[in-house]
Amino acid sequence: MESRLRIAGQAVQPVLVMFPLGLFAMAVLFDVADLLGGPSILGALAYWNVVAGLVAGVPVMLAGAVDVMLIRETEARRLGALRTLINLGVLVAFAVILMVRIRAQDRVASGGLLLIEVLALGLAGFGAWFAGELANGRAPAFARAATGARTFKASGARNF
Repeated sequence: MESRLRIAGQAVQPVLVMFPLGLFAMAVLFDVADLLGGPSILGALAYWNVVAGLVAGVPVMLAGAVDVMLIRETEARRLGALRTLINLGVLVAFAVILMVRIRAQDRVASGGLLLIEVLALGLAGFGAWFAGELANGRAPAFARAATGARTFKASGARNF
């Protein structure tokens, strides 16, 4: 899946996607350390990592949406839309986590909220894997079944 949205010859979306992934992963690690008895500042650091991850995730979503809009083939467009929906689900999950944490004292996470964070981070990792599969011209069988695509040609994936 070759991205059409480029700056100075470099694809935008694959470069930008690493920032929110890293920030969300650090938020989970800070929350785990905070719940295991670390310094109280770790909860606040995790909160601000979620904020920064959401801010960084919006341009990634926009870049991915532009790439999907520029696709010509129907099957590839459906798979790209599925990728976009997965990424949107990650952003919504972390936005809900952020809204719940605003009310918490010192903005720390509880055990249940940490579980939701881990699940959202797992969804983010799955979305990154799925985008990588599409970039390499392979569409997993579940994705073809979910979008109704009969086949997915590697040459079609390059039209992203």
